Amino acid sequence: MDPVHGPSGATMAEPQVVRSGSVDCRAADAVEQLAQALNPNGLSLVVLFLSPDTDVARLIDEAQRRFAPAQVVGCTSAGEISAAGYVEGEIVAIGFAQSHFQTRTILIEDLDSFDPHSVIERMIRNRSHMAQEPGRWISDFTFLLVDGLSTKEDALTSQLSVGLGPVAFFGGSAGDGTNFGKTYVLHGGQAHSNAAILIQVRSRCPIKVFKTDHLIPSQKRMVVTGADPARRVVHEINAEPAAREYARVLGKDPEQLTAFTFAAHPVAVQFGDQHHVRAIQRVADNDELVFFSAIDEGVVLTLAEPEDMVTHLEREMAALSAKGRPEIILACDCILRRLEAQQKQVSQDISRILRDNRVAGFSTYGEQINSMHVNQTLTGVAIYPPEEG
Repeated sequence: MDPVHGPSGATMAEPQVVRSGSVDCRAADAVEQLAQALNPNGLSLVVLFLSPDTDVARLIDEAQRRFAPAQVVGCTSAGEISAAGYVEGEIVAIGFAQSHFQTRTILIEDLDSFDPHSVIERMIRNRSHMAQEPGRWISDFTFLLVDGLSTKEDALTSQLSVGLGPVAFFGGSAGDGTNFGKTYVLHGGQAHSNAAILIQVRSRCPIKVFKTDHLIPSQKRMVVTGADPARRVVHEINAEPAAREYARVLGKDPEQLTAFTFAAHPVAVQFGDQHHVRAIQRVADNDELVFFSAIDEGVVLTLAEPEDMVTHLEREMAALSAKGRPEIILACDCILRRLEAQQKQVSQDISRILRDNRVAGFSTYGEQINSMHVNQTLTGVAIYPPEEG
C-alpha cells in the first residue's frame, strides 16, 4: 500500500486489497478526490474518519452515493492518522476489496434504549451467513465505532462481548477535536449521535487485533470516595475534593490542571492481573473530575508513569511486523496520546513511526478491546498481505 500524491492533493494508493487515501476536509470535491485515491470498483466497505471541521451530513450523503454499492461507515475524530502520520483537518478513507473481505454492519441507533439481545442475535446471524460464503476465509474481526460523548461505551462493550464468540474485537469512540461538543458516527448516508456501528469483517488476509499503551503503574494509589457513575464524574478522592486531591498527589498546583496534565499523569484501575487506564477528561465545577470511562465509588486509582513514547511505539510496531509487514494497520489512538506527544515535543517522531508502519485511523475519546472500554491506549488491527494460493 505504497501511497502517492495525486494532483488535487488526495493521497492515493494502487488498487490493492486494502486501499487508503486522505484529503483536506474543506475541499469542495473531497469525495471525488477520495474516490480517485481508493478506486471504488470492487470495494465491499469504505471507512471514513472525518475532522470535526467537515460538513459531516453533506459529506456522508455524497460519499454513500459515490461509493455505492460499497457500504460507507465512519465517525468524526479528535485528529486523524494518514499516510503523513498525525494530521488535523483531513478526511481519511480506508477501502476493503470485496475479493478479500466480507463485511456486515449493524447500526445501533439509540444507546439509551437499545435491546442488546436483538443486536447479539444479529451479530450471530451475520457471522453464520458469512461462514456459508464459499472460499478460503481465514480470519475474522469485529470493529466498533461509537459516539464518544454518549457515556455508554463501557456498558455497550460489555454487553456486545457476549455475542462475539471467538472473534477478536476492538474499536474507538468518535471525537470532536478538543471541543467535546458533538460527535457523530456515520451509516447509511447519515450522521448519527448517541449511536454506534458494529462492523463485522471476514477476510482472506491474516490479521492481528492488538492493544498497547506505554504506561507503567506506580505505587501511588487513591480511592474514589464520592462519584456519579452515570455522568462519569468523581466528586471526592480520599474524602477530599477530587481535583485538589489529585493535584496534591501529583505535587501540582490544583489551579493549573490541564488536558496536558491528565495526559502526562493518567490513573489506572486493576482488573485481574492487568491495569487499564481510566483517563481524566477535564476539571468541572466544585473541583470535580470528569472521566472518559466508567468510574464508581470505592474504586482504587493507581497513578501511572509513562514509558518513553517513541521507544515504546517503535517496539510495538516492530512486533507487529516480526513475521511480515502489514499491508495496513487500522488504528484507534486515544486523543491523550496525541496531546502527550505534543507536550513532550515528539509528535514528529510518533508521526514518522505511524507513517513508516502504514498506520491509518483516528484519534479517539476512548478505545475498546474485547469486553473492555479503555483510555490512553492504542487499539487496532494489523492486516497482512493475502497468503499465496
